[in-house]
Amino acid sequence: MTIAQDFAAYGQWRAGLREGIERFRSWLADNELNDGQIELKLERLLDRLTEDRLNVAFVAEFSRGKSELINAIFFADYGNRMLPSSAGRTTMCPTELLFDPAKPPAIELLPIATREGNTSISELKRYPDEWRRVPLDTTSAEAMQAALKQVSEVVRVPPEKAAALGFPVGEDTHRAGDDGLVEIPRWRHALINFPHPLLQQGLVILDTPGLNAIGAEPELTLSLLPNAHAVLFILSADTGVTQSDLEVWQEHIVGPDDGQNGGPGQRAPARGRLVVLNKIDGLWDELKSDNEVDGEIARQQHDCAAILGVPDAQVFPVSAQKGLVGKINGDAGLLARSRLADLEQALAGELIPAKREIVRDGAAGELNELHLRIRRLLDARQAGLAEQLAELTELRGKNRGVVEYMMGKIQTEKDEFESGLQRYYAVRSVFSTLTNNLFGHLGLEALKALTRTTREAMDEASFSRHLSEAMTRFFVVVRGNLAKSAEEIGEITAMMDAVYRQFSVEHGLKLGAPTAFSLLRYEKEVLRLERWCNDNLNTARQLLTHEKRNVIQKFFDEVAVQVRRAFEHANRDAELWLKAVMAPMETQVREHQITLKRRLESIKRIHQATETLEDRIAELNHVDGELGTQQAALAQLKMTLDERLEGTAEAVRAAA
Repeated sequence: MTIAQDFAAYGQWRAGLREGIERFRSWLADNELNDGQIELKLERLLDRLTEDRLNVAFVAEFSRGKSELINAIFFADYGNRMLPSSAGRTTMCPTELLFDPAKPPAIELLPIATREGNTSISELKRYPDEWRRVPLDTTSAEAMQAALKQVSEVVRVPPEKAAALGFPVGEDTHRAGDDGLVEIPRWRHALINFPHPLLQQGLVILDTPGLNAIGAEPELTLSLLPNAHAVLFILSADTGVTQSDLEVWQEHIVGPDDGQNGGPGQRAPARGRLVVLNKIDGLWDELKSDNEVDGEIARQQHDCAAILGVPDAQVFPVSAQKGLVGKINGDAGLLARSRLADLEQALAGELIPAKREIVRDGAAGELNELHLRIRRLLDARQAGLAEQLAELTELRGKNRGVVEYMMGKIQTEKDEFESGLQRYYAVRSVFSTLTNNLFGHLGLEALKALTRTTREAMDEASFSRHLSEAMTRFFVVVRGNLAKSAEEIGEITAMMDAVYRQFSVEHGLKLGAPTAFSLLRYEKEVLRLERWCNDNLNTARQLLTHEKRNVIQKFFDEVAVQVRRAFEHANRDAELWLKAVMAPMETQVREHQITLKRRLESIKRIHQATETLEDRIAELNHVDGELGTQQAALAQLKMTLDERLEGTAEAVRAAA
């Protein structure tokens, strides 16, 4: 089974899950069991499944064969090379391959000059006018190859211009030529929108340039690479691990640590981080036996693994070029010798199960919460109905005085509940106050104010120490705001838990426990950004060797932008949680009010005309049967969704 088949199976599993959720949604609407909050939750869950992406990043120094490896793994069925692949540098800027059905096939190229501004790539993606658009003719392989070559374009600029754009002159790849000019990439970033079957199913491929270009775009290391579900780090079999390879690995794949994991100053790579030893065909030698060639490849594999601090099994020797040729020509022997299948199986085994687990757990949590909420609502309706039936059954053969007594009893119960509602309204008032306090710390206004004061402090800094203090204070305040927000969340949860229990005891409401919520993932994200800042900006070397303007620009263009994005997501999740934690209370209170009103009206009608008693009992028995049918249907829908969520990989593949 190829990675394309595994990916297709994953897409089939995801489509089946979407279908199950759509059925659940339609059933809720048909049975009048949904409300605005439930509808919003299901809509967002379906949107996430529709927009789900699998991100695979290819990272290496130049001339390691990244583009050829992408062609071999993902695009051999196209019958030719999709990405340009030849001797020398072919990927001059970070390139994302994806498919957006809302846009026509095209290449969008961001000019390198945009680095002079104060805007990140993610921000610039919102402004199409900043990008140069080149249409893609998907009916012609030659036309596509010609268009895709533009990703490799370069320009020659004066050394001072190159340095200002993030390409320090004097390093191996950026030397002034005889004309005194320096060759740099023409484009800062490329987006290739291409209707390939894998891309249509949500695959996103990130092809990165070498160390110098990675270092010049902090957004790669702050956002794109950490968020990739799999990262393939490519080496060349003829050179092994060079010094620049090691720098890319340590700085951008595993990152620095305190020596607590793996070797000194390194940490073990996360799941989905694979090492590829490419170009093993350079070690093939007709004068040596197959065993001798295999032994030489194994030694190179072991040496690379030892230097990088990973197990030998995590390094995959391949020949991307021979694998591509073998696939296109149908040469099974050449394909087997390229060892490409081993890498594809490992990639599928790492990438797809990990992504499926993330999607499954997120969907299961939300669906379980919605199922519990609907089940409690049906239980509450059935409990109220049972009480009505018990009361009416007791009235059979009773005189008018008993009916009047029962009517007075229900009226008293209704009055007591409405009196108790004053506590509910008081809770809503306190809830509103605590919510305002929460967003006072977590809200974007507080972050904007902090960002503004930090920029002012950095602009006014006369020494590098003051710059360092401003960056440190920024993170101290951000972490403090998250901690205060967590306290407010804890207070809201404790209050709602007490109210849930009180109304459950006093009025028999089916409330359970409030939905839990935590800011831990955002606290971890801020800590990650702070570590990156301390490693790459807030160091004595960086502060002494870089202009203050450059440090400020990098801090606000990259670090502050990522912190703001984390807070935006935290605000969105907090708003959803606040609605979710109050919604069951509001629904149950409204349902209990309706039940009490119906009970009282039933007794009044019977008081006025005793002959309606049997008709009303029959009517309630019919409604009770309908409730039982709804509960059985809900249980069946839940079981079907659980089966789709937990379906084995083999079942998913079979379905595909």
